[in-house]
Amino acid sequence: MTSTSEPQSDFTKDSMSTKIGGRIVHPAFPVVDESLPTTLELSFDSSLKIFTIEQVPLEPTEGIKRRERVLNRMGSLCRDWIKSVCVKRGLPPNVINSAGGQLFTSGSYRLGVHEPGADIDTILVAPNTCTKQDFFGTLPVDESQPDQQANLRDPSSLAERIREHPDVTNFVPVEGAAVPILTFDWEGVNIDLLFARLNSSSVPSDIDIDNDTVLDGVDSATEKSLNGPRVTNLIAALVSGKPERYQTFLTVVRCVRKWAKNRGLYSNKMGYWGGVNINIAVAMCVQLYPNASPASLLRKFFLVFKTWRWPNPIMLTKPHDAGYGLQVWSPQAHNARQVAPMITPAYPAMNSTLSVSRQTLQIMHEEFCRGHEIMDKLWKQHQDDPSRELDWAELFRPSDFFIAYPYYLSLCIVGPTESDAQAWAGFVESRLRKLVSDMLGRSLPLSKIQLWPKKIEACIADRSSLLTLGQRKNSLTYMIGFQVDTLRMRGSQLNIELQMSHFREWELSRYQPLVPGMDVLAKTFTVKNVPKVCFEIYEGGKDAAMQRRRMLRDADPKRQERRRLRRLNELKTKMAEMQRQKEEKEGENPGRDKKRKRTDDDGGGGGGDDDAVEPNEGTEIANVQSENDAVVEGIKAEEMDEADLLENALHTIQESEPGERKSREEAEADRQKLFAGELEGDDDYVPSDDEDMAYTGDGARRSFFVRPKSALKHTDIRSLPLPEDQANILRKAGYTVVSDVDEETKTIGGNMQTPFRQIEKACVTRKIKNLKIDFRSKFDIVELDANGRIIDKGDDDFSPSRTWTGRKAGFEFKLGERGLGYYRTGKTVRVPSNTAY
Repeated sequence: MTSTSEPQSDFTKDSMSTKIGGRIVHPAFPVVDESLPTTLELSFDSSLKIFTIEQVPLEPTEGIKRRERVLNRMGSLCRDWIKSVCVKRGLPPNVINSAGGQLFTSGSYRLGVHEPGADIDTILVAPNTCTKQDFFGTLPVDESQPDQQANLRDPSSLAERIREHPDVTNFVPVEGAAVPILTFDWEGVNIDLLFARLNSSSVPSDIDIDNDTVLDGVDSATEKSLNGPRVTNLIAALVSGKPERYQTFLTVVRCVRKWAKNRGLYSNKMGYWGGVNINIAVAMCVQLYPNASPASLLRKFFLVFKTWRWPNPIMLTKPHDAGYGLQVWSPQAHNARQVAPMITPAYPAMNSTLSVSRQTLQIMHEEFCRGHEIMDKLWKQHQDDPSRELDWAELFRPSDFFIAYPYYLSLCIVGPTESDAQAWAGFVESRLRKLVSDMLGRSLPLSKIQLWPKKIEACIADRSSLLTLGQRKNSLTYMIGFQVDTLRMRGSQLNIELQMSHFREWELSRYQPLVPGMDVLAKTFTVKNVPKVCFEIYEGGKDAAMQRRRMLRDADPKRQERRRLRRLNELKTKMAEMQRQKEEKEGENPGRDKKRKRTDDDGGGGGGDDDAVEPNEGTEIANVQSENDAVVEGIKAEEMDEADLLENALHTIQESEPGERKSREEAEADRQKLFAGELEGDDDYVPSDDEDMAYTGDGARRSFFVRPKSALKHTDIRSLPLPEDQANILRKAGYTVVSDVDEETKTIGGNMQTPFRQIEKACVTRKIKNLKIDFRSKFDIVELDANGRIIDKGDDDFSPSRTWTGRKAGFEFKLGERGLGYYRTGKTVRVPSNTAY
């Protein structure tokens, strides 16, 4: 690398590169803005620094020393255990002495941005002499005495040594997970310990785990365990070109973590961003703006992800294949379900946001827009008056989740004992995103749905639920808020019991062993009936939160416009009535009115002055509106340069990628389609092992659940209600139509008690003569004339039309999976051998 006297050459793509693990790593995207911070930006940054010191604290010196002491003692204990395993194997002394073993950290502690009381993610790297069996020490169970030996462990195992240590409490081994882990507290410090077994007889102290050769011949669990420190190390290396740049990265990471936790966006398993996702996102912003100050970079962070053209991937460096047979993420692969991919930089590259769905992406995008709006407001206030104290707390204000939705669904997870409830709750939590995004969000007419990722330590269940005292004690609750799409809603009732039944049958039934007493109870609330325990995150509790809800409702522009129009209509009605009364009086006394008119003309017209008030007021309002428009235009002009700069960079990035070239408008249209769910559900998508749910998407906002062939002899009466006038038309045509108009459904706001047991479905056995059609979505119904021929009405707005005549271009009439009706051409429709057009 060469350097010149020109400032711009310091920030080329090559100069942002770094060498780690024996290879040079280059940034994936070019620099957007390399300008140095101005004096005003530095003072803006000083304001943020004062706020972060008070509100985003770091671990104090005493806590840091305690963590270092714990890690040193734990590392010594682990190396002693490795030597004992080698002695047990009968290895020679030179092999025992050189076996080694190292303890690595990852995550927030590795970067130095952990909060007080945060856990430490640690990974023990051991030689191939040690096995998973040696690590956990689980003994084989004697079938004759399972109760006595089920919890026994080998005293020489590492798990048992840690459990017996006098400074260790809350020891919980999780051996059956995809990545086995030990979690415990050592001197009050929460530790998550993973195990990585290298394909080597020794692990020296100077081992370079960033080198891809450490992954040669390792198993899947070791690969995933090593991925944590390898990704963290590479992220730190890519932003450490200058000490100031690395400190900027750490400051912004702390702020974004604080923001995400307060706004309910910090949980990868719930479909949002986790710690590694935030680290990657902020690191990419550092690559795009390498010289920005922390406050400016925080503002650019919200701008970047507000503008980002999803589903284009977020990445720090291009994925590479080291040749060790591990699967590497590729944009050409089948990634139909990856709506917002974020690729890890270390080999093997993988999508770290596979859990993000269309629904959670919509929530995060709204929060990115809110964050950018607040940061822009603070920046403009600082530009107007640098000495003004800025309200940074507004950016980190707790989310309005519990007052933002008209309806809520609570999911209470209960267990018979504390240990059973803890294991059961962990399993259910890992599946909640599938219930919200894949079941409720896809199959119900909802315009918005949001899962609150923080658990509530309370039993929020129906009073009539038959729960024991132990179940109520060992319980926790998650809340889901949702809005109903009235345009797609059919009728006045919403039934979610079918989705809950599928959730139990397809997801929760996988848990083993399922102990009696493990349950998931659902209950619905209106916003006014949400329990007070949910409002503990707000200062002032539920009363203050509901008062804020009323304030936000009154400040809603749409609501204000409706109120303005209503007042305007009332005023027009009143003026019309006054005019009518005036005309009636003129008809009764015409001479008197003429005399008054002459008097007004002679005297200047006192009443005329009153009449002239309205034009003057209108002129004043118009002038104020013109001034406001000018201010808005000026603000927009200032924002254009920064936004256009980023848009040009995104456009350049997209053009450099293989595949179809798209304009800005087309990319924006694709992003909106993604939010609407229109880019999901490709027919060639094959679910992975962790996404093997039995459903198929229709390419729109809904998905239909596939039923086993053994159930086809029954007619499920839980399908959506079909208007009888439309059903009669098809019955006359010879088709068998299923309708459930008389079925009792659960209404929104009612209590729903759905314990985990086999639900008896009300089914009616029928003999299928011709064809069974389940109506699950709207379409134009077909009418027949006197001769039995089809009357073509088209499908312009997906609603029955009595006035449309002729054929609408771009539509076909078919007998497809959704029933008999019109389908847009160009989209895949499964059609039997008979077609009507």
